Amino acid sequence: MVVLLTAIACSSQEESVVNAQPTSDLGKTLVVYYSYTGNCSAIVTELTHQIEADVLEIQPAEKGLKYEANGYALGTQLLNAINANPDDAASYPAIDPVSTSLSDYQNVIIVTPLWWSQMAAPMQTYLFNYGSQMAGKHVGLIVSSASSSISRVVEDAKRLVPDATWTGDALWINNRNRSQTGTLLAEWLENQNFQSSETVSETMYITINGQTQSVTLADNQATKELVARLQEGPLTVTLNSSGGFEIWGPLGFSLTTSNQQLTAQPGDIVLYNGSNICIFYGTNSWSYTRLGHIDGLSENDLKTFLQAGESGIPVTLSLNSTATSVSHLHSHDGQTVYYNLSGQRVERPSDGVVIRNGKKVLL
Repeated sequence: MVVLLTAIACSSQEESVVNAQPTSDLGKTLVVYYSYTGNCSAIVTELTHQIEADVLEIQPAEKGLKYEANGYALGTQLLNAINANPDDAASYPAIDPVSTSLSDYQNVIIVTPLWWSQMAAPMQTYLFNYGSQMAGKHVGLIVSSASSSISRVVEDAKRLVPDATWTGDALWINNRNRSQTGTLLAEWLENQNFQSSETVSETMYITINGQTQSVTLADNQATKELVARLQEGPLTVTLNSSGGFEIWGPLGFSLTTSNQQLTAQPGDIVLYNGSNICIFYGTNSWSYTRLGHIDGLSENDLKTFLQAGESGIPVTLSLNSTATSVSHLHSHDGQTVYYNLSGQRVERPSDGVVIRNGKKVLL
């Protein structure tokens, strides 16, 4: 077989993020692509005329390489190295640093060329490094080739992004149908299960020891039920460190599960056994229901924020970043559901400031 290098010509030496003209109701979407010869570049250009998306270009660290030279020797060498040790980071060719945060997106579209029936090596590097951060996101795949089947590229994608919610079948654009790219993309988008703007995750807040961090919630029945519970007022749970990678403990009530085998990453929040919340500062693979992800903290910052290694950690969940501050005091009007300022339910409050229906009242 011959190496089919049908990728895109790199038009810039820096990572680029470009906003497109909106023509769909998708939630926030990132298009990730690698380029060499120009075909995938054309696909991305047409795609971003049809949807609003940010665009991330993957570029090899070593410039000017001729992957097709000497009978495609270099391209073959790169793929053989990956195939020999697919779990070793050293097997993958270096790419330019990437600063785009996947936590900012609900949907990811991967656009990649096919090399010798496999995914192009530079795109494999990106997904090896960042595919785990696509866990729970809605991910679609578009593959460009001359004529070879893309089944092996699909296998590569699912190996490198094991915990994604795949939106449907991959789109195959080849030399026979390339002139119809616009129509093919429109039909493909219509039949993919991407998150829409109406299902973009809500925000929750976690407060520990007076420090508050925002959480981007997943879109599922469990988070809908959790949000409904927090609309009554903040909730404080007591969590304990476990295993050197998480703090966890009972919520005090059950939520509807949609468990899947996934590898939780630092900052992930999951539901375990329907009624336990786990917040990760390390990694662990298990069957969980995804709840959300803490925004903007490094792994070391997470360990500090989550008081890693401690026990009996009071953690307050709320829908208001200032839920524990005192404001908007009102007179008591006889309602009977109250919470103290730590988010704990109080059956018969006597006096002082409490939370009722998500607001502070003075009794």
